[in-house]
Amino acid sequence: MKRVHVAAAVIRGADGRVLIARRPEDKHQGGLWEFPGGKVEADETVASALARELAEELGIAVTAARPLIQVRHDYPDKQVLLDVWEVSAFTGEARGLEGQPLAWVAPRRLPDYDFPAANRPIVAAARLPDRYLITPDDLTPAQLLHGLRAALDAGVSLVQLRAPGMFSADYRDMAVDAVGLCAGRAQLMMKGPLEWLGDFPAAGWHLTAEQLRQYVRNGRPFPKERWLAASCHDAEELALATEIGVDFVTLSPVQPTRTHPEAAALGWARTGELLQGFNAPAFLLGGLGPADLPQAWQAGAQGVAGIRALWPHPLD
Repeated sequence: MKRVHVAAAVIRGADGRVLIARRPEDKHQGGLWEFPGGKVEADETVASALARELAEELGIAVTAARPLIQVRHDYPDKQVLLDVWEVSAFTGEARGLEGQPLAWVAPRRLPDYDFPAANRPIVAAARLPDRYLITPDDLTPAQLLHGLRAALDAGVSLVQLRAPGMFSADYRDMAVDAVGLCAGRAQLMMKGPLEWLGDFPAAGWHLTAEQLRQYVRNGRPFPKERWLAASCHDAEELALATEIGVDFVTLSPVQPTRTHPEAAALGWARTGELLQGFNAPAFLLGGLGPADLPQAWQAGAQGVAGIRALWPHPLD
């Protein structure tokens, strides 16, 4: 069965809302909501196919777009490759020129809509930012919370509370304060024993590679309403992350790092190869910062994760 290549768009309005359309009842996956787009013809690039489809379907002209995520999905009757781009600027007013209902939806509300199964990773990608802050080691709780407050003020909206040098009781106490700081401003991802899950219902969980191996047989440890992430370093761990049903991963190290100088760097070419067959958002970690975002997007990543490069205060 030939895989159908489809260009799709996460279109963001000036207010941050995302445009979705409902599929006609008589089409494949009819009646469900989708991200606008259509089939890539043999002589087209993805960018040109997307521009054509959005002009035909919605009457808009794309003026700024970039790759967001690729998703390969096999339905019983159809195989698709969804080549999804984020459209951040366009001219014209979006209208359903083919009679399709449209809705502008706040990203956090996207899970309230019924999408085809292949769209689940796109919904996650549309809700996630392009930067994932990981808190530094060797800070006192007061220093860490002070820095976290500054990062939130600077617009950080996804944070991993990582403090491997702390005793569990100290980490839990600090997590209570971090949850309060992030409430309504950022998604907090915690690390630690899954026995803590019930104590921090507002937090997502970031599994270590060791936890990924430990828990994969039992499946996803909590409902899809909570964010689940995992640390991955190779194809095997990415496969485990898929099996357990994560919402996103970090993939590292892309470049040599000061925190893990002994780890062999993947490099950009290998990173791109690993992400080609991976159907979830991935943040690239290891020697990267905001300046590396364009290369990360071209490699198929959601964005970059970092400690030193994203922390608001000098760490030296």
